[in-house]
Amino acid sequence: MSRLNKQKPVWIELGLQTIHESTARYIRRGYPLCVFDDAVKRLRKENIEVIVHTILGLPGENTADILETMEVPQPYGYSGNQNCSYFMCFVGTDLAADYEKGLFQTYERDEYISLLINCLEHLRPDIVIHRVTGDGPKDLLIAPLWASRKREVLNLLHHRMKERASFQGKALEALSRSQ
Repeated sequence: MSRLNKQKPVWIELGLQTIHESTARYIRRGYPLCVFDDAVKRLRKENIEVIVHTILGLPGENTADILETMEVPQPYGYSGNQNCSYFMCFVGTDLAADYEKGLFQTYERDEYISLLINCLEHLRPDIVIHRVTGDGPKDLLIAPLWASRKREVLNLLHHRMKERASFQGKALEALSRSQ
């Protein structure tokens, strides 16, 4: 990867999903947070850009948990890249069985939009956001059903951000002014 990166830019997406180990075990992420940290450090040492993939709305996580996860890429000292997508539940998975038992719920579209705006306001403005929606086979999607209407989600996000006079880094800017 390092050699290829000298010929043309290489970006590697790493699935952080969450910093919370209990959630990571529940969704079967497959590795502890220290493995993610080590991978980021090694890639950055080779000047390879990292895209951090986070999932908003994982079962059992609240807004504070999600905001903690969003803060992880920021201290690495690089411009940063991030994907923020919503949790989706698909047919045939263990999580689908738990969803059908009522053990957790997914966000409604408006709840997700509000949460996403909150997250964006807490991210440094120099972090490039690559994606705020997810993809998956529509015929296997159990919840949230609104997730299959990406254009609607993006349009609503833009509209709500304008309504709230919101922008990426707004909360950080307000914090720095108050200090």
